[in-house]
This record gives sequence, structure tokens and C-alpha cells, in this order.
Amino acid sequence: MIDLITESKALQDELIAIRRQIHKNPELGMKLPATTALVREKLTAMGYQVKDVGPSGLSVTVGKGDKCFLLRADMDALPVTEDTDLDFKSTNGAMHACGHDLHTAMLLGAAKLLKAHEAEIKGVVKLMFQPGEETLEGAKSMVAEGILENPRVDAAAMFHVAAGFPMPTGIILVPGGGAFSSASDSFEITIRGKGGHGAMPDQCVDPLLVASHLYQALQTIVSREVVPAETAIITVGMLHAGEANNVIPETALLKGTIRTYNNDVRKFILERVPALARSIAESFRAKAEPLIIEGCPSVIIDPKVAADVRASLADLFGATVVDPAKLGFARLGGSEDFSFITQKVPSVMMMLNAGSPEEGYAYSMHHPRAKYNEAVLSQGAAAYAATALGWLEKNG
Repeated sequence: MIDLITESKALQDELIAIRRQIHKNPELGMKLPATTALVREKLTAMGYQVKDVGPSGLSVTVGKGDKCFLLRADMDALPVTEDTDLDFKSTNGAMHACGHDLHTAMLLGAAKLLKAHEAEIKGVVKLMFQPGEETLEGAKSMVAEGILENPRVDAAAMFHVAAGFPMPTGIILVPGGGAFSSASDSFEITIRGKGGHGAMPDQCVDPLLVASHLYQALQTIVSREVVPAETAIITVGMLHAGEANNVIPETALLKGTIRTYNNDVRKFILERVPALARSIAESFRAKAEPLIIEGCPSVIIDPKVAADVRASLADLFGATVVDPAKLGFARLGGSEDFSFITQKVPSVMMMLNAGSPEEGYAYSMHHPRAKYNEAVLSQGAAAYAATALGWLEKNG
């Protein structure tokens, strides 16, 4: 039996150094030249033949056999100015506030563990290093570029670190099945009226009046048109109009986000938002120009893959492996573009807790003061490796 825990602990200092180098030099979106160069260098030094998959995406394989299991890590950062006291904090206006630097280091650790035991793998493990998760572009791009082929992927998994939640460091959450993260879509609605003097509203068509009615009406889609048993969110995060207090502007702009779990509900809302915008604008003699921007669907957890992986991780980590439903949350409000993988192959998304408020990690993902407990790096490397090895042992 491979002693993954002991072997991964021996990599801890190396993984910390990798994580800090990535954290100090965050890159955004689909172009990650420095991060990709570092990952390529580390993988090549391990003996891998590195394959480019689209802009800044990398892939390697290890092992031989008929079955292939994919492990994914995302590498991009957020356009957030870091506000921590870390010695290795970013100073370039971007920040790894979502823990992707840890994901990358952990998967590099798993790559080293798997390479050392290549002859014992009951199949093929494909490692996917992905850009553009925060922009919801990367996984879709890599799927289009063939990441799931040659060899064809049979199942897949990913980990996401978390912080700021009331759980001890090291807890691994493996959901049971079904939709785990929300689909993410957005909208932009331009209201065109007729501008003029604020003292002569009868000569104008006020787009702000239309926008205020539309703002409230959008909430009735969820409260009055979606089945109560379903969960959906429509949030207007931006409303902009005008430059002066005594001028009725020509236009108003609303921007917002839509989060859903059920695909039928998603389709309904994506059709209903533009329809409601046009009808309300027309009722006030204005015109609405709605734009829907489709992001990514929900991450769908395959129950069989989840059960196999949970059993393998429980053998290694014991009671630290938990079904999130038992802790009171069966779904995530946020979105994850790993969903494009889950649409194609049976998959599981897992969470690894990397710091609670009680342990001094008070801020959650995407916050400029978010910090993560680096103690999970070696655990994450072992968990990534055990996930693939265990599934192939059962299914290869």
C-alpha cells in the first residue's frame, strides 16, 4: 500500500515554496505566462511530457491502462488588490483570493506522488492545469481543445480550498450527488428614454423611473414565477444613469447576475428577464435593450464517482471526510466552470477546508484579506492522488 500521507508530508516545504511563488505573482484570465512556465518547469523536471491545451492550459498523463481519470486544478487569480500582512503578498493589483495558487501546488504535489508510483496505477491519470476559471472560460476552452480525449477521460474530479467557514482545517467535503454549484449567467439591460431638464419631466421619458420599476419587478420572477421548491437568485449589482442632479438622462444601465441549479429554471429565467425588461420599458414609452451573457451551468456530481472517491479518501483520512449535507449545506451559492467537465463525463467536485475563523482565518474566498492555511498543501496533494488511484483501483 502506498503511504501517501507520509510521502506527501515530505513534499510540504516544496509545495509551500511553489504556492508562495504563484501567490506573489498572480495572473488573470486566459493568459498566465509566468504561472504556466513554472508549472511546465516543475512537471518537466518530474519526467512528464507536457502538452499545451489552448491558451495557458497544460496537460500531462501518468500510468497505462484502459481507464482514464482526470484531476483538475485552476491557476488564475482575481482582479482584487490584496490587503493581507503576508510576506509574500501580491503587489501587482491582482490576488489569489480564491485559493487557485493552492490548487496548483497541490496538483503538482500529486503529480510527483503519482510519477513515483506510476507502475502501480491501475490505469491512466490525466492532470489538467487550467486558466480562466474566474472568467468561466478556461474549462470550456480546454474541453473544446480536446482535454477529454487522447486518452478519453472516463471520470474526473477537482478540489477547491475554502476558508472562513466554521470547520476545522483539513475537513474534506465530498457531496452525494446532483447539482452542487449554481449555474452562473449575467445580464445587461440598457433603458433608452428621452432626456431633458429635470424641471420638465413631461417633456421627457425618464429611464431611471423605468429602471426602478424593472429593478423591483425582476425580483418577482423568483418570488412569483419560479416553483417555490427550486432555488434561484437574480441580483442587480449595478445601476447607472445620469451625471447631474437636475437632468433627466437619456439612458440607464442595469447589470446583474442570475444563479440557478435546475436547467429548466435557468432557461425560463434567461427568457423571462429580457421579456420583462421590454414590457416594462414599453409601458413607460421607453425602450429596453437586454443582453443575456451565458456563463456556465451547474456542477453536477455523479453519485457513483462521489461514493467511490469518498470511500478512498475515508480510508486515508478517516472521519475528516464528510458529506456537506450533514453540515447543513448541500449546495454552493457560487459557480465553478468545472461544470463544463461534468457535462461530459461523470465527475465530483470536493472542498478542502483551509482555515476557520476560530483558527484565525476570518475571511472567505474573493475577499482582499482572505488567507489560507498552508498546512493543507500536503494533504491536498495526497487527496488528489488518492482520488485518482482509488477510482482506478475500483473501476480500472
